[in-house]
Amino acid sequence: MDDGSSLFDAAFWITAAAIFLLLLFSAFFSGSETALTASSRGKLRAQADKGSTGAQIALRITEDNERLIGSVLLGNNLVNILATSLTTALFTRMLGEGGVALATLVMTLLVLIFAEVLPKTYAITNPETASARVAPLIRVTILVFAPVVSAVRLLVRGLLWLFGVKTDPNSQILSLRDEIAGAIALGHSEGSVHKEDRDRLLGALDLSDRTVEEIMRHRSQIEMIDIDSSPEAIITQSLASPHTRLPAYKGERENIVGVIHAKDLLREVDRLLRGANGRLRAIGDLKVMNIARKPYFVPETTPLDEQMRQFLRRRAHFALVVDEYGALRGLITLEDILEEIVGEITDEFDQDEGAPLKRTEAGDYLVDGAMTIRDLNRAMDWNLPDEEANTVAGLVIHEAQMIPNEGQVFSFHGFRFEIAARQENRVTMLKVRPAGAVGGAAAAIPPKG
Repeated sequence: MDDGSSLFDAAFWITAAAIFLLLLFSAFFSGSETALTASSRGKLRAQADKGSTGAQIALRITEDNERLIGSVLLGNNLVNILATSLTTALFTRMLGEGGVALATLVMTLLVLIFAEVLPKTYAITNPETASARVAPLIRVTILVFAPVVSAVRLLVRGLLWLFGVKTDPNSQILSLRDEIAGAIALGHSEGSVHKEDRDRLLGALDLSDRTVEEIMRHRSQIEMIDIDSSPEAIITQSLASPHTRLPAYKGERENIVGVIHAKDLLREVDRLLRGANGRLRAIGDLKVMNIARKPYFVPETTPLDEQMRQFLRRRAHFALVVDEYGALRGLITLEDILEEIVGEITDEFDQDEGAPLKRTEAGDYLVDGAMTIRDLNRAMDWNLPDEEANTVAGLVIHEAQMIPNEGQVFSFHGFRFEIAARQENRVTMLKVRPAGAVGGAAAAIPPKG
């Protein structure tokens, strides 16, 4: 065996220095991977907008996560394997065959502590700052390893294809919208986001997934003006109505010929009364069709975000909703869409219709049958499905496959529904409460008595 002076020669120190340098590279690659994958692209964009060059580079290299991860893993494995090989050779030279086990133990501890846990802990504490710092060097690494990473990607996809797995390099596991919605829901569950803020933010995100049909006022609830009525009756109806705009029909309610705006009507009345030949009897000469605006019709399948853009572009607040056959289904206003984001908007002219949701002494919730499932879910933090019906009454009718009678009780989706009131074929009031058992199919209980 060599003496001590020959063991600690120049080769020993060069090898030790190389191992130390490789461990630094390993720590760099490990920390960079954690920082770049954990960083928020939104925060990086904010830093880039403030002039951070590192954040701009980080945004560019994280656009292709597959290439980024492949390059970082390739670099990390290269330096780890090389460091382990050099350490094994060094300890074997010092201790003989027994140095292999000791080299394995030493490298495991060094890599675990200084090349994995330590850099990743630092990176995860402030990933955006760390990403901006390492991004320039990682970009060089990606360019150097690009040919090898591309070959590995082709090989991996080929192997997956053999097992029937098809990959799409342009697909994202979660869309940006889903990531935002998930972050908001998580923030609410952790207490950092208030319920009202969560409802508003999620309401804005959901506009693209919802259609006009879901929130429109049904035609049975639309207040209309008969264009053939006397001018006095039309003026009286317009003044008594809580609405500024009223559809005008001729003959049948389906035949909408215009929209009467209260301000247009007031201007015309003012002209007749205070004009050059103004007199009170001139009200009888009022031609309502002369002031009626052209009705604006929209399909019931229009997404809410698109309809809001159309309202803003046309500088309109009111539209009539028709189905695929052109038949009138209802109406929608810009306020209806905004209420999906900010909640109910009321003013001094709105009629007090009472709360659509009340708690009874028995613990049930008295729910208006016309209340939408979405509003009930938002108010109570429930999760009733709204794919097949828009209103609570519609959900019960859909599940029961019948128009239930007053007093009937149904249990489905983990809730108990009791029909509290019915008018003709409409379920107007229900008692709802969470049930003990969760089920999918409707189970009907005959009415009492």
